[in-house]
Amino acid sequence: DQPHTHKAWVNRNTKPIKLQYHESDIPGYFALAKQFTLCDNYFTDVAGPSTPNHLMVIAADSPIIDNPHPKDLLQPQPPYTLPSLPEQLEKSGLTWGSYGSYAHQFIKHLQKSPNNHASSTFLSHVASGTLPAVSWVYGPKGSSEHPVESVAMGEQWTIDQIKALIKNGYWKNTAIFITWDDWGGWYDHVTPPELEKWKDGSQFRYGSRVGCIVVSPFAKAGYISSELNSHVSIVKFVEDTFSLPSLNNRTNAANGMKDCFDFAQSPLSAPTGL
Repeated sequence: DQPHTHKAWVNRNTKPIKLQYHESDIPGYFALAKQFTLCDNYFTDVAGPSTPNHLMVIAADSPIIDNPHPKDLLQPQPPYTLPSLPEQLEKSGLTWGSYGSYAHQFIKHLQKSPNNHASSTFLSHVASGTLPAVSWVYGPKGSSEHPVESVAMGEQWTIDQIKALIKNGYWKNTAIFITWDDWGGWYDHVTPPELEKWKDGSQFRYGSRVGCIVVSPFAKAGYISSELNSHVSIVKFVEDTFSLPSLNNRTNAANGMKDCFDFAQSPLSAPTGL
């Protein structure tokens, strides 16, 4: 598990790990990418580790550039007062659920919400037909796909969630975004654009490129998207889908994953070969 703090990111061209997973390691992800849409120009939103990027996919904002620690006097500590996508959904009478996310509880308005669940609760809500309009779903301990854990276990957990959605009749009107929160200390040859600086003058946004696979009956089949997207683009997609107001200037400017979908096409069949 490589160092992947903001400081490590600034030095990412000198000390990163230069390895990759092959199709034989993660055949399920390859199968999904080949059948649906793979984004090859998708970036994390913060040039740093997990927590700030988790906040970005919930609130399109982060007051921190590194994971918060109680003894860290340089960054504010949670909970944070941030407008959020779940709050927007609530105001519009729509439902949401967080399954296995600690970051939802780092936002003051969401901290004590009954919509915060354990990761395992997702499958029971799918089976009972009570899945909310929008869900954030995170793998349980052992399935996070950090290199010290088994990437195969994480992949299988993801596939199990998708199979459950299909089995219980959700496929026809569902969009699934499979992505990873941060760069993990791994090298990438693509230099991320600089949109925002941190208060010390270093790069805040974007962080490094990560994978994103879009799985849906309305995703473009076998398509590779080269449009610039990021975690905030998923927030924008939800805003557009449910006609919600923009959270901030970031979502205003985001592409919103539009090129990944064709809502006029004949719906694609559920994935095979998983």
